[in-house]
Amino acid sequence: MDEQYSFLKQIDPESSNLIKGLQQIQAVEGYVSDDAIRAAAEYFNIPEVEVEGVLSFYAQFKRVKPGKYQICVCDGTACHIKGAPLVHEWLKQELGLDPGETDADGIFSVETVACLGCCSLAPVMSVNGKVYAKLDRKNLKKILKEYAEK
Repeated sequence: MDEQYSFLKQIDPESSNLIKGLQQIQAVEGYVSDDAIRAAAEYFNIPEVEVEGVLSFYAQFKRVKPGKYQICVCDGTACHIKGAPLVHEWLKQELGLDPGETDADGIFSVETVACLGCCSLAPVMSVNGKVYAKLDRKNLKKILKEYAEK
């Protein structure tokens, strides 16, 4: 097994622990790469296709390396009603990204989340966990510009 994934040795190599192993990989790397799939398959002694099957079944796993700045757009009821679809449209116009995508430079990633718990401030998004509320197009452009300049 690749030394990069030696942290898996903290988990019993039973195939029933595959999800726990994949969660650990994602916690360390931010996603599950092709190399990580090979390492997990080897460590848990199962075919790579089974690892892929688990990854594709559970929405929690990311197969694309996230950008430096991870944008999460809330699509809970309040945010959806107050403009989450527009926020996604604006992000598409500004960054060229749909949910689940990362830009070619690895700077921004966009994803949709069920709720950020800020319903009274809708619509909201977070960037690496920092919440931005009552979004409009002007605010969104300003926020993106600030992160792009960092």
